[in-house]
Amino acid sequence: MLKLAFYGKGGIGKSTTVSNIAYALAEKGLQVMQIGCDPKADSTMSHLGGRRPTPVLELIRKYGDDFSWQDMVLYGEKNIACVEAGGPVPGMGCAGRGIINALEKLESKGAYSAVKPDVVLYDVLGDVVCGGFAMPMRNGYADKVYIITSGENMSIYAAANIAMALKNFQSRNYAELGGFILNCRVVKDEANKVAALAEDFDSLITGIIPRSSLVAEAEEMQKTLLSAYPASDIAKAYRSLAEKIMEQNNA
Repeated sequence: MLKLAFYGKGGIGKSTTVSNIAYALAEKGLQVMQIGCDPKADSTMSHLGGRRPTPVLELIRKYGDDFSWQDMVLYGEKNIACVEAGGPVPGMGCAGRGIINALEKLESKGAYSAVKPDVVLYDVLGDVVCGGFAMPMRNGYADKVYIITSGENMSIYAAANIAMALKNFQSRNYAELGGFILNCRVVKDEANKVAALAEDFDSLITGIIPRSSLVAEAEEMQKTLLSAYPASDIAKAYRSLAEKIMEQNNA
């Protein structure tokens, strides 16, 4: 089972990228599990036609421990297993602590062994890498972390912070940096900026996703880009990215 976590600045297109990677891997016949680690609980909606799984934290609040792994998982297109960690009641509790509780509950309820995923993808909130938000990086969860960024200054700043956190976590046997994913925003010298960032961390650009209006159109249809426009050039870019990730992990 290959376990990958995806981080990046809020609004950088992280959930869109993760969902299309999930779809591309599922197209190859792999059993994919996508886990949204964001209180908004909207990571997996494109696989489910706008529906969402009941967030794990919501189940815990309602039922304590009296529910099963099936209550946490919904299967979407291409049989992708969809899970949302969810978050605390607004103004109460800690979202980071919620991620810890959710991932521990998936384990204790046997969700991983029941679903038997070939690949697990964690879609993690924004650029926060403290407390529970670092949970998917920990030993036993993700094997590698991929950082999604554009060439915009704030996005690069956030990506550098995430990469630095990973570097500082290495003594704790946390996940390694797999690479950077450039989600283009068509800013000046974008590819060179992100290439320089990757070089600073002895890493590389794993894939480049071009800017395309089709992404927003697919989201309006409540679908992944690969489902809505499977023959498009940007669909090919997502498939190429998924293949590169699998090659890097010898899977």
